[in-house]
Amino acid sequence: MHPELQHILAVYGYAAMLPLSIIVGPPVTVFAAFLAAQGLFDPVVVYAISVLADLLGDLLYYAVGRWMLQWLADERRGRWAVRLRERASLLAPQVRRRAGAMLLFGKLTHSAGFAVLLAAGAAHVRLRPFLWYNLLGALPKLLVLVLLGYWFGRLYASLEGDLRIVGLVAFVLAGSVLVLGARRMLAAADERGA
Repeated sequence: MHPELQHILAVYGYAAMLPLSIIVGPPVTVFAAFLAAQGLFDPVVVYAISVLADLLGDLLYYAVGRWMLQWLADERRGRWAVRLRERASLLAPQVRRRAGAMLLFGKLTHSAGFAVLLAAGAAHVRLRPFLWYNLLGALPKLLVLVLLGYWFGRLYASLEGDLRIVGLVAFVLAGSVLVLGARRMLAAADERGA
């Protein structure tokens, strides 16, 4: 890796990882763990930042559900906002009754997480249990993502020389196919023109 890029990652990497993880989430965790396997990050710090970012993102969704959902659902903001409010309103009673189970379900299924987090805010789930259950769900999920990224990083490092050879062979083959294809197209154009 280029020395300047290594320096930038060493100085700004963790600071950039936190907001990116809040916005994007799992792909940033996997990529940061991949870089940790290359020696650019500490995997324990990657895991800690991922957990913190995950909880901060959950708090943002909770806040939207608690204080902004009604404002978002105004007809002038579009049909998507109205549907969002309707879905959160339907989930809110279930989240209120079984907050722990619903929050863990939302955290571990990822696709339902957004709606469950908004519904938890709309249902006014107390903050301490909200954070506790989200932490319980985030710890194993993020550990798996960090281990996965780290494993791919180690695999890449062990195969790096082989990957360069494969890349070179693939480049030569792709170039050959393009040249042969271009020749055939030119020959077909010449035949039509003659």
